[in-house]
Formats: sequence, C-alpha cells, structure tokens
Amino acid sequence: MSLTFDLILKGGTVVNQDGEGLRDVGVIGGRVAALGDLSRASAGQVVDCTGLHILPGVMDTQVHFREPGATHKEDLESGSLAAVMGGVTAVFEMPNTNPLTTTAEALAQKVKLGTHRMHCDFAFWVGGTHENVNDIPDLERLPGSAGIKVFMGSSTGSLLVADDEGVGRILAKTRRRAAFHSEDEFRLEERKHFRVNGDASSHPIWRDEIAALQCTQRLVRIAREQGAAIHVLHISTAEEIDFLKDHKDIASIEVTPHHLTLSADDYAHLGTKLQMNPPVRDKRHRDHLWWGLSQGIADIFGSDHAPHTLEEKAKAYPDSPSGMTGVQTLVPLMLDHVNAGRMSLVRFVDMTSAGPARLFQMAGKGRIAVGYDADFTVVDMKRRETIRDSWIASKSNWTPHDGRVVTGWPVGTVVRGTRVMWEGELIGPSRGEAVRFVQAL
Repeated sequence: MSLTFDLILKGGTVVNQDGEGLRDVGVIGGRVAALGDLSRASAGQVVDCTGLHILPGVMDTQVHFREPGATHKEDLESGSLAAVMGGVTAVFEMPNTNPLTTTAEALAQKVKLGTHRMHCDFAFWVGGTHENVNDIPDLERLPGSAGIKVFMGSSTGSLLVADDEGVGRILAKTRRRAAFHSEDEFRLEERKHFRVNGDASSHPIWRDEIAALQCTQRLVRIAREQGAAIHVLHISTAEEIDFLKDHKDIASIEVTPHHLTLSADDYAHLGTKLQMNPPVRDKRHRDHLWWGLSQGIADIFGSDHAPHTLEEKAKAYPDSPSGMTGVQTLVPLMLDHVNAGRMSLVRFVDMTSAGPARLFQMAGKGRIAVGYDADFTVVDMKRRETIRDSWIASKSNWTPHDGRVVTGWPVGTVVRGTRVMWEGELIGPSRGEAVRFVQAL
C-alpha cells in the first residue's frame, strides 16, 4: 500500500455501507486508495476531520438548473455552486429546459456546457416524448444521460405525455429505469375551477391526492405490461405510499425534503413560495411519508430544486410559477431530521449515495471504498446553524426555510479528490464531469 497520498482526510468518523467508525481516508488520482490508520503516511494535503463525519458524496438526482432558456433564474454554474455549498457532489438535471433536452444534440450540448464549468459531477435526464420514442434506446445510453424522464402531468415547461398509449410506447423502449412526474393530467384539467385567485393554499385542492394516486396506479399497470423499471418522483401522498409498497419489484420511490418538512399549514406565511408540483399537503400525508421512510418503502431523497425569482413568485396565484430552491438545503434539513431521531445517519447515507448509485447503476460512486471516486460530504452533526436567504448560492437567492434553525451542517464537499467547498467557502476549481453508468459503459 502506498504511504504517499494526494489527500488524506484524517481522524473523521466514516459512515459507509459497512457501518460507521473512526478511519482515515487516503486519496490518489481522484479515487479512494486506502481506508484505516494512515498516521504513518504522508500526503500533499492532510485535512483534520476530528469531530466530523465523512459521508459518501451526497447525490441529488432531481434538480432543475434552467439552462438553456431561463438562465436569469439559474444556470448550470450557479445551480452546481448551490449544490456544493450544501454538500452535494453530483446532480441529475431535468430536461424541461428551452430547448427541451429530447435529442442527442441537446444532451451533448448540455454535457459540453457542464464539463469543467459545473462545480459538481452531473448527468442529464432526457425527456421522453411522443416524437422521440424510437430514439430512446440510443438516448438512454449516451454519455451523460441519466435515462428517460416523462411528465405525465404538466409542470414547468412543455414536456407532457399524458396518455397511456404514449407512456406504454416509451416504456416498451427503455432498458434503464425511467423517471416519472406522476399526476393525472386529465384530472388536473377537470379540476382547474378549484383554484382560488390569490390563494396558494388552494393548490393542493386543485392538484389533489387522487390526481397523484390515479396516475401512479396507471403508471404501475403500464410498467408491468411492458416489463419496465420505473422511478416515481416526489411522492407526496399517503395513498401512493400504501399503493407502491406492493410494487417495489418494479417501482422505486423518491421523497423530497419539502414534503417531509413542510405542510399545508405553511401556506399561511409562505404563500406562493410553498407552491410546488406535486403540492405540499396536509400533515396526514407528511406523517405517512415518514412512515414509508421508516419502513424502507422510500428509496432515495431528491430535492426537486426548481428556482424562480422572487418577482416571479410574487405573482398572484395561480399565475405564480411552481417551484422552490432545494439542492443547497437538502443536507442540513435531513441531518436535522437525523438529529431529531426521525431516521439514522446510516439511512440518510443510503438514501443520498448508496441508494441512488444502486438504483441508477452509477459506476464508481455511492460508497467510500478503494477504487471508487473520492466523493465525500463532510458534516458536523453537532453544529447548530440558521438557514438564511443570504446563504443561498442559487441565482434566485431565497429559500422557503429562511430562519429555520437546524442541527447538522455540511462542512466540506470533496469531488473526485478535490476539496471544492470547505467551511462555507468555495476553495476548489469547477471540475464537474459526467457521471458514468454501468449500463452505458
């Protein structure tokens, strides 16, 4: 074993697939080279992590960074800056940009824009549509492709495949796990009259739990007919948890920090800042999402980071856009829940690193192991901080969690052996590269 490393993280508590314990971590060439007692080794850089926890790099597999087309509210550089400031080492970015990410050319352009400009590693979801269905076998295997994403309910952007036949044709072509925004577009159209002008609290009444459940039931039926694996994004209802627990053989589940932390009561003071698709709902749903997490039904966290400017969010409902920032607050919010006893730190690691790597078959990511990418999220589990708008690095510069006191804080972000963020400061260059996938090597 080499006794000279590029980087040693010394004296921290490593949390991994094999439990947690005090271990040094040695890095050579951007990959983990040794674990254990490295007190006799030397390195170009030794970082004292005494009192800190070293986690496998946190990955956020659902973000909207708005480039190209709406870069006044976010772009790949600013969104990835927010990611690393919050301890996130890799992101999967969504296809509802302008132009849409639905072609090989559009995907290649995004990969080019992100390479060594984004601060974290990345992949891009490719939108599945009626028009590109025959190209899906190629699109899901291209460099930088996270796979196929389908909107069954309308949200920000113009991607929409609402009909069963269209969804079936897409799933007949996929070989990787496809991701879905699951809200029944037909029911949403029928219920638009439930929207109350100027009252964002009517949002979950319009986009009700039945719209979510009906669509998810349709989606699972179609996936079974086609023999396809699916990933249901941002589950927001108790009913979907109860339904999907019987379909885990084909369906994985994402839950979000905002659906686990906020509730419909918060519309009173947040108004349109709380407006998301699918909506933040009453506490009954939030409590049952936590039950689903405790029972192992939920698989991973995703932030659904979807920024808009404060001016845009200030429009009167329903003219206000749905979306909020989230990639930078994912780690502190969920660590606060860990400290409150709602889940273990090992469970957090599984839902932010090992779980995403397992579901999407990432190569060399998801654990701290020799030969794997040296991606680390270094956290202080005892640190108490107040989340502020002024801390948010997104171009939109706000968070619905402004003023929230949390215990547990990201101290450092290491991407393939380079310290990118440390103690709230950007200290490393933007070296982001495309995530590699086993099914596309």
